[in-house]
Amino acid sequence: MEHIAKFPYAIESTENVFIPMRDGARLAARMWMPTDALKNPIPAVIEYIPYRKRDVTRGRDSLNHPYIAGHGYACVRIDLRGSGDSDGVLEDEYLEVEHTDAVDAISWIASQPWCDGNVGMMGISWGGFNSLQVAAKQPPELKAIISASATEDLYVDNMHYMGGCLLSDNLSEATVMFAFNSLPPDPLIVGDRWREMWSERLRDSGLWIEKWLRHQHRDDYWRRVAINENYASIQCPVFAVGGWADGYTNAIFRLLEHLQVPCHALIGPWGHKYPHTGVPARRLVFSTRWFAGGIIG
Repeated sequence: MEHIAKFPYAIESTENVFIPMRDGARLAARMWMPTDALKNPIPAVIEYIPYRKRDVTRGRDSLNHPYIAGHGYACVRIDLRGSGDSDGVLEDEYLEVEHTDAVDAISWIASQPWCDGNVGMMGISWGGFNSLQVAAKQPPELKAIISASATEDLYVDNMHYMGGCLLSDNLSEATVMFAFNSLPPDPLIVGDRWREMWSERLRDSGLWIEKWLRHQHRDDYWRRVAINENYASIQCPVFAVGGWADGYTNAIFRLLEHLQVPCHALIGPWGHKYPHTGVPARRLVFSTRWFAGGIIG
């Protein structure tokens, strides 16, 4: 456990903890929280993505989560099932098991002695998508979300099809995920199981573009996570964030128009970035103010 003394709260970090799921699988998470959290429980903020906390997003995680934790939150950065050091195989985007796992993780986090029972969720891109999708599942402990560079319409405003036209990003995203899914878990975290876990992923993850190309129309494959077909499913406050140079900005105006809960928006002159990493940058304070506004704690 690494101790970090800065920000309003002195914090400590835990390199890895395994979060149990209802079927016995475990999700790997990295955590940061104030050093006195066991004596003074605090709200938690999770980020839940497939981009490998030990390497791919390690730099970004080490910027975002210590800052938020240093302002009085427990931050939990979770690898999706089948990614990084978590159990299982990742077979596609936004499957039901992804949402079920998130509900289980939120419940587990809320029940920990360092958490006051209130949880927020944040993310950009995939993490922004599943923040909306998990909110639609209405886990009772989830009190607010930040969804950055994301959309509530998986078919028309993601990277697959737009206006019915096949996008080149359909191929590039499939290629990126094939590369990530072909990487092994870290033996320092998972131990001797790493080779077995890696072999399972190589065998079963598949080529996602095959699935995506079979669904070139707005069918049930896309509707399964189409928040725009039931905006009322989201019952917690939403902060929608985007950039004018990003491809997901249209969704923010639809969320502002249709959500029946408190919804605020921030759009700035950056691209597919968190505001504090875009140019010109806006400080990360946007997130702590949202979660501190009497919504979580």
